[in-house]
Amino acid sequence: MARRGHRPSQQQGARPRLWGRHPVIAALANPERTVRKIWGTREALAALDLPPMLPIVYADVADLGRLVPGDAPHQGLVAEVDPLEDVWLGDLLDQGAADQRPLIVLVQVTDPHNVGAILRSAAAFDALGIVTQDRHSPPESGALARAASGALETVPWVRVVNLARALEEMAEAGFWRIGLTGHATQTLAQAMGSQRIAIVLGAEGEGMRQNTEAHCDELAKLPISSKVESLNVSNAAAIALYAVAAR
Repeated sequence: MARRGHRPSQQQGARPRLWGRHPVIAALANPERTVRKIWGTREALAALDLPPMLPIVYADVADLGRLVPGDAPHQGLVAEVDPLEDVWLGDLLDQGAADQRPLIVLVQVTDPHNVGAILRSAAAFDALGIVTQDRHSPPESGALARAASGALETVPWVRVVNLARALEEMAEAGFWRIGLTGHATQTLAQAMGSQRIAIVLGAEGEGMRQNTEAHCDELAKLPISSKVESLNVSNAAAIALYAVAAR
């Protein structure tokens, strides 16, 4: 693939370990992913179609538990993998040039469970991809992959150094950038129109920084009850993606 546009972050160095049936099977099925080693119970491994050259270690449940964080639901499978190669924003924008798939932009969302859940929603609603800041996003990990339930392998994830520049590049590609924030005066439905949409979400509590809001075309809110101050960022992302798909 030709590489063009906003430069992504440097490749992560450490090899993550993925656990659980969905993340491991999705990693094995992803041609862009290199699986280096797999541990598993005989029962769990027997159900997989494994490459003949892949190193396999048969292990019992207790041994597998020592390979992952405490109480991680490994379901009899653990895999060591290489991090995915960087995705360039320009390439991703080119891939979506002929369709209306939305982008999700995350601002300082660092919880791996939230990012994983957002990847899962992005897969469910056929988003073009997600974009995060290099220094304010979690690395690939077993916890993130587990929350994504396989979507880490299917949804493009762009990490950028300069988010403001990345938002400018999205605008040049024809995306209408909508920042979700509780102090907006209009709802997401009122802000959308018919353009290609990039939904920008900030971390819980801190929300979006002023500079990020300045690089949005519109600010909007979800029409939630006054009984609740805000939604978890992964819930907000899922609702926003549904609203874009249903417009």
